[in-house]
Amino acid sequence: MARWRDTKQNKSSSKKTTSIKEENIQIESSPLSVRLRAFLTDTFLITTPILYIVIYLIMGSGEAFSEDRIKGWSIIFVVHLILIIFFWFVKSQTPGLKAYDLKIVDTLSKGRISLLQSLVRYTATLFAVVSFFLLFLPFFRKDKKTFQDLISRTIIVHE
Repeated sequence: MARWRDTKQNKSSSKKTTSIKEENIQIESSPLSVRLRAFLTDTFLITTPILYIVIYLIMGSGEAFSEDRIKGWSIIFVVHLILIIFFWFVKSQTPGLKAYDLKIVDTLSKGRISLLQSLVRYTATLFAVVSFFLLFLPFFRKDKKTFQDLISRTIIVHE
């Protein structure tokens, strides 16, 4: 009878084992629809202004951009890379992630991601978008992790 009373009042020794179990709980990734909305928000808030600045201010016009597309797209990718890596590494959120109360964390430590993880995630994201079939990977996985989540050992969670 005393055992039941101790359990009811949280005095039992099983409390120590539950705290250990709580530390090992895996964080669930945020829903795909919310991550997609955050990605689209980032596209309009970050990528679109970069495109316009490069095409019209740096290259001069749409014709100049079409004549030297390699140079134009190189500038766009470098500026985009720097901005996204900055947001992921320093703030753990891009403006789109912040708008939907999401943040990117390390899968193992549940903390801020490293610079190397940011670079790997960015590269893996580009690879997934270009290869197209990797975009559907979360629909076949129970944990809904994307290709870039798996490769960089990061996850986007609700804050």
